Amino acid sequence: MIAQYIYRIFLAVCLGLMPLTVSAQMLSVSTDVLWDAAMSPNIGLELTVGNRSTLQLNAMTVLKPYGMKLRATTLQPEYRYYFSGRPMHKLFVGAGAIGAVYKLEHADKEYDGYGAGLGMTFGYVLPLGKRFNIDFHAGFGVAFYGQKEYFIGDKHDVNEAGYEIANASGAYIIPTRIGVSISYVLK
Repeated sequence: MIAQYIYRIFLAVCLGLMPLTVSAQMLSVSTDVLWDAAMSPNIGLELTVGNRSTLQLNAMTVLKPYGMKLRATTLQPEYRYYFSGRPMHKLFVGAGAIGAVYKLEHADKEYDGYGAGLGMTFGYVLPLGKRFNIDFHAGFGVAFYGQKEYFIGDKHDVNEAGYEIANASGAYIIPTRIGVSISYVLK
């Protein structure tokens, strides 16, 4: 259910960015090849918003990669500042957020929850030509989570309305982004 809302938000943002492409701003579409290799389809949009800055939005979904019992949907908006004097070129630093919903079965346990966090990203964009770039990036941040955690087959706790209750929550300092993206500049 929450995944549907994430997809709707992503679609609304994409549709909202479409009128911006008719101006002189650059827009690129990308995919992270490391996530693709992990059987996790993803797409990213990056839009210039200034002489040295861009806004980026990445979406990823995971559905049983390599036979694992895992489902996840992630949305990551990010602001990037480029030190080279032009966007989508060379060294950058970014500040972003992450939101995810997931369901995982591992070692006789079931985890069903959500996560949200904030983080910093550092990276380098290597131009391969007029329209193609390779983006190397890594970042860390703090992520907060709430989840229902049970042994497989156990009875789940529910509230008066019949919804399952999260019985585990916390926060971690984690890598929020690690990857290599290939991007195509549309304009």
